[in-house]
Amino acid sequence: MTDYKKIWDEALLEIEIGVSKANFSTWFKNTYISKQEEGTIYINVPSAFVKDWLQNKYHKLILKALREIIPDIRGVEYIIQKDPQAPKEITLETENKSVSAQLKFNEPYVNREDNLNPRYVFDGFIVGPFNELAYAAAQAVIKNPGSTYNPLYIYGGTGLGKTHLIQAIGNHIKKSKPNSKVFYLASERYVTEIINSITNNTINITKEKYKKYDALIIDDVQFFSKKDKVQEEMFHLFNDFYNNNKQIIFSSDKPPKYIQDLEERLRSRFEGGMIVDISKPEYESKMAILNNKLKALNCSLPSEILDFIASSVQESIRELEGILNAVICQSQLKNRELTVSDVKTLLKNNSRQQKSLSIKDIVRIIAEFYNVEEKHLYEKTRKREVVKPRQIAMYILRENYNSSYPQIGEKLGGRDHTTVMHACEKIKEDIKKSDNLMREIDQIKTLLFGPESRMSSAVSI
Repeated sequence: MTDYKKIWDEALLEIEIGVSKANFSTWFKNTYISKQEEGTIYINVPSAFVKDWLQNKYHKLILKALREIIPDIRGVEYIIQKDPQAPKEITLETENKSVSAQLKFNEPYVNREDNLNPRYVFDGFIVGPFNELAYAAAQAVIKNPGSTYNPLYIYGGTGLGKTHLIQAIGNHIKKSKPNSKVFYLASERYVTEIINSITNNTINITKEKYKKYDALIIDDVQFFSKKDKVQEEMFHLFNDFYNNNKQIIFSSDKPPKYIQDLEERLRSRFEGGMIVDISKPEYESKMAILNNKLKALNCSLPSEILDFIASSVQESIRELEGILNAVICQSQLKNRELTVSDVKTLLKNNSRQQKSLSIKDIVRIIAEFYNVEEKHLYEKTRKREVVKPRQIAMYILRENYNSSYPQIGEKLGGRDHTTVMHACEKIKEDIKKSDNLMREIDQIKTLLFGPESRMSSAVSI
């Protein structure tokens, strides 16, 4: 039986001599020989992007190295490990994580002791009108951990930089106060730990584990919704930290008052410190982020390309960086500078298929966001806590789905079209006067459309 691992290991030793250390670790990681048929070696690769790169850049080197081991080899083929039929074109949805990893191959790994990623620091954090309040709050915390803004609660849509900011706080505390113990974790991990410790009767061990830290950072606390025992443990842990002047930092996709099925006592703890939001970046901030990213990658792109990307991406910084990565990679693959037309095609090919939602789906999501019963939005009640969500539902159906006033009125309790018109106009005017309302609607749109979607979704009337 042919020992393919031994053959590939020997070939890699030869290949490594001919490429830089960074390129070798980037392009040959997770590759292996899967079979040999009729003089052809088949190499499995982790993604379509790696496949293209090996074919275009390193094919001759790979073939030469293999022929030195097996002289009668005539060719090399590359197989995508997870999906052999995957297209070669980079897609933001399926390849973005791979592309990002390849472009940032020299980034340090997450510290296993505290779960902090060392690359998340303030030096790499772009500050603009969309996040300046959150940044200012973070700066206040690092000057006096445990006393100023405790807890700090940062909320906003997916991909806007919340994780970067809260981990930057942790990294700064760790650096400025070497004796302080900082710990970061995603809420899902905390939930899993609590459930497992209850099952295994080790809850006291888990409690003691967290009490040893001086600063605790928990991401995406909206996942505590409906998990009563987890909320109870978090309540007690919170009190222990707070009473001992230990810093607590939370992030979420929504403010505490809009997290459904959250115990009131825990909600009040979340609201007891500083609550700040990160909204969608405006054009100038997006341009600053793009230029900073290019500088970090030691790359350059024409200003018209950057302008097009900044103008086209409306939602998240993550999407913005993903598109930039894809543009750079396509430019490298094609060995030429892309035009605006090329980038338009890339964006078109990579745009997500939009959700097709029914009005019932939309009403349900909005009702959950405002923590009211879905059925009330169809009723003739004029209660304030119901009127606002109902009017927002009408506004979104009109603005984002282009539904007619009569259709909306008919589906939302048989209301007259003039009622719908009034509701839409009222929300339009209220948005101009209230930044909070604008942010709430942005968050609802994220829940409806996804953080990286365009605003052209379909609705089933």
